[in-house]
Amino acid sequence: MEHRSRPRGIGLSRIPGAQSRTSRIPLPFHVEQEAREGEEWEQREQPRQRTPTYGPPESEELSDVTVSKPAPYWEGTAVINGEFKELKLTDYRGKYLVFFFYPLDFTFVCPTEIIAFGDRIEEFRSINAEVVACSVDSQFTHLAWINTPRRQGGLGPIRIPLLSDLTHQISKDYGVYLEDSGHTLRGLFIIDDKGILRQITLNDLPVGRSVDETLRLVQAFQYTDKHGEVCPAGWKPGSETIIPDPAGKLKYFDKLN
Repeated sequence: MEHRSRPRGIGLSRIPGAQSRTSRIPLPFHVEQEAREGEEWEQREQPRQRTPTYGPPESEELSDVTVSKPAPYWEGTAVINGEFKELKLTDYRGKYLVFFFYPLDFTFVCPTEIIAFGDRIEEFRSINAEVVACSVDSQFTHLAWINTPRRQGGLGPIRIPLLSDLTHQISKDYGVYLEDSGHTLRGLFIIDDKGILRQITLNDLPVGRSVDETLRLVQAFQYTDKHGEVCPAGWKPGSETIIPDPAGKLKYFDKLN
């Protein structure tokens, strides 16, 4: 009998008669393997409890990556100031965190992003924010890249942590891992001081991210947290904001027009 491939996520249990045939006649190995994969996929599709803010997820559960919801917990080995150290999301409790993924070490756009964020880290720290970069490379590869001069495509001394996601689990939890390529998209996540995701950006591989825009977004979210007003398009510190009620908004629009 000709075997036809089925869409991913549809187990044999959904195919009429598949279970009864399995119970009577041993199936070829590749069919049994597909059945197991289908069951695993179905289990991942089942509703999950929300991971609490700032805490490791329950066993065999993944957090949903949704703005206004808790950021997926992570922990791992990072290179910080030339040394290997264990790092976790809870280390940044009480601060804003810019957590960004890049595809691979020793590549092209990636060093320009990491250097750009690293060179301006004090601007983030001055507003109680930190920056962490992450890829699927090992901490040893991270260190080798840091020890490579910038004129040779390396990072040189860098002032932000480089987190290793060698198992790909963090990348998968954040929804940026490309199975076919074995690395990640350029995902950037702004996590607030309570561990809540406030902003998500996903770039395809050829285009790097803007430090200016990332810094502006952190400043804008912090302003709304403190003042309860909302920030219009292109808002920058010192610009007018909007009182979010029918009467209050008129003050802004009257000045604007």
